[in-house]
Amino acid sequence: QVQLAESGGGLVQPGGSLTLSCEASGRTFSDFAMGWFRQAPGKGREFVATIKMASGYGYYSHPVKGRFKVSRDTSKNTVFLQMNNLQIEDTAIYYCLLVEGVNAATVVEQDVHHWGQGTQVTVSS
Repeated sequence: QVQLAESGGGLVQPGGSLTLSCEASGRTFSDFAMGWFRQAPGKGREFVATIKMASGYGYYSHPVKGRFKVSRDTSKNTVFLQMNNLQIEDTAIYYCLLVEGVNAATVVEQDVHHWGQGTQVTVSS
């Protein structure tokens, strides 16, 4: 049973920073990527960032590129999302994901079979 355990959400003022983390467990993974989608109130789930766990190469959506950084700790099957200069429009539930054998650059919701429970990020003054 694959489990993704997320942590790190919270309330922050505009311009502030937060770091999310997500640890995968349950079995050995191969050719896999981890990352994040988010879902704002009243909207669908959207791609945020992914990282190839073997190479460390990251991919970002346009709205977060230059502000967010995805990284990983391969010894712990853990992915991190450092979010800087947070804006009100970043408010959403952030979901960790794990995919195997999928192009990390073009992950869509239908590709994902392993999700975290979600963590709330609220940006408000």
